[in-house]
Amino acid sequence: MIITKKRDFKELMENIKNYKSFFLLGCSECATLCGTGGEPELKAMKETLEAEGKSVTGTFVAKTGCQVLGTKVELKPFKEALDKTDCIIVMSCGAGTQSAVELYEDKPVFPANDSLFLGNMTRLQFFDERCSLCGKCILDKTGGICPITACPKGLLNGPCGGCKDGHCEISPDIKCAWVRIYERMKKLDRLQELCEVTLEAKDWSASQKPRTLVTREEKKK
Repeated sequence: MIITKKRDFKELMENIKNYKSFFLLGCSECATLCGTGGEPELKAMKETLEAEGKSVTGTFVAKTGCQVLGTKVELKPFKEALDKTDCIIVMSCGAGTQSAVELYEDKPVFPANDSLFLGNMTRLQFFDERCSLCGKCILDKTGGICPITACPKGLLNGPCGGCKDGHCEISPDIKCAWVRIYERMKKLDRLQELCEVTLEAKDWSASQKPRTLVTREEKKK
């Protein structure tokens, strides 16, 4: 899931100072779980904007904000509210914000959140970054633990010399990624496999931006 945090409200107010009316758009997926774009957050934002003398023409929590066509269909009942609004405030990730940009080319669109990383929710509103979206996964070789993400240095050839008592020299509060990999492979009785693995220098061309992917098969004529 995409982990987001609320932007500083003063920064948002500076961005929207020249506008009077707003439509608020949230997301029922990641942003709701992060507490940045669900029903409670949209309600709170509406009340805060109105307290600042602004008007809100409508609010809606999209099922999946980054799904452009789905969001377009969901927003059809809100056409009047969207026509009336000066601009749109999106309370989801950057992808959700850009869905609104694509759907409403004649409306200014502003993000209410900062997108931080792709992560896992370990417990309610506790999130860990676990994937760097590098484009070439190596989890099959490292026991399912990603050293590119879990190691602050992104080392692929084992722990650095600064590892102390199994912990990272950069962030002593976290366990060294390669110690974790070693311990997991040992537990799985796969240490020999780890010893035989050679991870070459990362080819970052697989993560060259912007990326696209089409999984739909072309219909045969």
